[in-house]
Amino acid sequence: MAEQVATNITWHDGTVTRQERQDVLKQKGATVWFTGLSGSGKSTIAVALEQVLFQRGHVAYRLDGDNVRMGLNKNLGFSAEDRAENIRRIGEVCKLFADGCVITLSSFISPYREDRDLARQLHVDGEIDFIECFVDCPLDVAEERDPKGLYKKARAGEIKGFTGIDDPYEAPEKAELHIRTDQLSLEESVKAVLDCLQERGLLKG
Repeated sequence: MAEQVATNITWHDGTVTRQERQDVLKQKGATVWFTGLSGSGKSTIAVALEQVLFQRGHVAYRLDGDNVRMGLNKNLGFSAEDRAENIRRIGEVCKLFADGCVITLSSFISPYREDRDLARQLHVDGEIDFIECFVDCPLDVAEERDPKGLYKKARAGEIKGFTGIDDPYEAPEKAELHIRTDQLSLEESVKAVLDCLQERGLLKG
C-alpha cells in the first residue's frame, strides 16, 4: 500500500450524491477488471464491450495498459515494484470513474494477485461493484496470436521479465467471470460480461 506523503490535506465532499448520478445516467458505476496474458483477448473484448454499451445508451470508458503507460504512468517500467504502482494508480482511477457512475473497463495484464486484490478492496471500501474478469487462454494460443510481436521478442531475449515467459502470471482464484477466448467467440465473450452487468442491476436502461 502506498504511503500518504502529503500533509495538511482534507477530503472535500461535493453535494451531488451517487444516487443522483445514477438517476441521471440510468446506470450504476462499476469496474470490470480484465486480467490475463498478453494476447489473451482482454483489450479486444473491452473495445467491443465499450461499443455495445455505448450503442445501448450507457456511459462507459476503457482504460488500456499501453494507453495509460503513455500518459499517467509514463514514468513506470516493468519491474515488480513498477507493476505494483501501475496497478495501484489504475485501481484509484477506476474507483473515481466508477464512483462517478461510469462503467469502467480496465484492461491490464495485472499479473500479481495481491495487486488486483488491492484494487478490489478500494472498490469494496467505497461500496462500488468490482468485477474481475479472467480472460484466459493457453500460453501457446496467446503466443500464436502475438498481435504485438512481444512473445517473439521475449523468446529471443530482447524483452526481460515478460509475463508468461520469464515472469509469472498469478491466475485469479475467485474471479466473477472466467472467459476462455480459445473456446468462445468475441460475441459470446461480450455477452457473458453484459449478462453479468445486467444480473448485478448495473444497467437500468
